[in-house]
Amino acid sequence: MEIGLERGFLNALSDFVMMQLQLASIFFTFSLGIKTHYYGRTILHGGAKYRGTSRSFGVFYAKFADNYRMYSRSHFVKGFELMILLLVYQIFGESHTGAIANILITVYMWFMVGSWLFAPFLFNPSGFEWQKIVDDWREWKKWISNQGGIVPPEKSWETWWEEEHEHLCHSGMWCIIAETILALRFFIYQYGLVYHLNIVKHNKSFLVYGISWLVIFLILFVIKHSNAKALLEAIDVQFESFEKAHAMTVMPRSSSAYSSLYGR
Repeated sequence: MEIGLERGFLNALSDFVMMQLQLASIFFTFSLGIKTHYYGRTILHGGAKYRGTSRSFGVFYAKFADNYRMYSRSHFVKGFELMILLLVYQIFGESHTGAIANILITVYMWFMVGSWLFAPFLFNPSGFEWQKIVDDWREWKKWISNQGGIVPPEKSWETWWEEEHEHLCHSGMWCIIAETILALRFFIYQYGLVYHLNIVKHNKSFLVYGISWLVIFLILFVIKHSNAKALLEAIDVQFESFEKAHAMTVMPRSSSAYSSLYGR
């Protein structure tokens, strides 16, 4: 509106179209998520300080491990949580509303989820180059495998995790209670989800809720005692096989280009 009043409606419309082509809406939504996360943390726990708002997007290539450390708690975790809630609503809420109404209700939230999960990669130069993806995976695997200690957060995920939750060590009792109440929302999600599953046969007994917790603890126990290192190595082997296949597809093209250039 301001541009329309100052420079005319056509100029404002062209600027608006150009901003959408440059993914300005995605960038704004992502930056707003940074402000919301740290505003909420500062109001609840204190400790105000300068926080970067991703104005360096598109200037240099950022590795996946750096993006993970910087945006995990503020965007990736919240984005996955909203995505799961939207999927649950899509599965169990369609019977109450029509398909068109369901899309209109959730389209903006899906846009926010996509912006929070993929904006660091969309605005990352050469972010989808295969060799960089392989190198980022290896560096992230090395970082996630390192133990804590007297090491910087860039070298160990345990040090990074302790730094991310350092504000809880200096919070008051009421702040801890408020943080605990906010975390209890997952119990409410689970309570509502369990009694909508067909497996319970419309049984409203509280025992069903307790058994669901037993299943969750069993899954966590299996994950904890499984060989996570072997899983990472298996994924690494798959990356190496993909890398070899990619190199084999690139080499014939380079050879044919060389032959056509020099007549060989």
